[in-house]
Amino acid sequence: MPGGHLRLHLDLYAPREESALLGHELGAHESPAERDSCAMTNSLDAFTRIGATDHFLAVVAVSRPDGSVQTSLVNAGVLDHPLSGEPVVGLVVQGGAAKLRLLRRIGRASLTVYRDWQWSSVEGPAELIGPDDSPKGDAVDHIDLPALLRAIFTAAGGTHDAWDTYDRVMAEERRTAVLVHPERVTGTG
Repeated sequence: MPGGHLRLHLDLYAPREESALLGHELGAHESPAERDSCAMTNSLDAFTRIGATDHFLAVVAVSRPDGSVQTSLVNAGVLDHPLSGEPVVGLVVQGGAAKLRLLRRIGRASLTVYRDWQWSSVEGPAELIGPDDSPKGDAVDHIDLPALLRAIFTAAGGTHDAWDTYDRVMAEERRTAVLVHPERVTGTG
């Protein structure tokens, strides 16, 4: 080997898609929609299971306009969307953060949780709900932002003794809920 460098065969660690990841066997009675729903739920279960091992810490990645990637460490958890009830991955972002500006512009995110050699990644469109970002249409009247921020916080393993204080700080910091709709879930766990 030139230069004496060890060459790794990374294909051994290549990500696998939902059903292969979890050993889900497609039964003859399942439609593709049922299979995809089962695989996505199970894959989000892996995201939650792995996330729970390390305080629900996740690396969030968002593309910059020049194509480079902005990453940061956040707490994120799986919860039901406040309107549709579909599972999403939620995180809370401080108003004015670079990540929030990029999410407004690009509208997509990827989150990865890991523990040792097990990992799970979720990517998809990011919906923003906050003091400066409202859901489209009549939905804005049906979302209680403080309750949504609390739901994300608890889905990411958080607890609080004084929710009034929590709500006040979230409002002062103009915190925004980010709900990532899982289009693709990959991983080893």
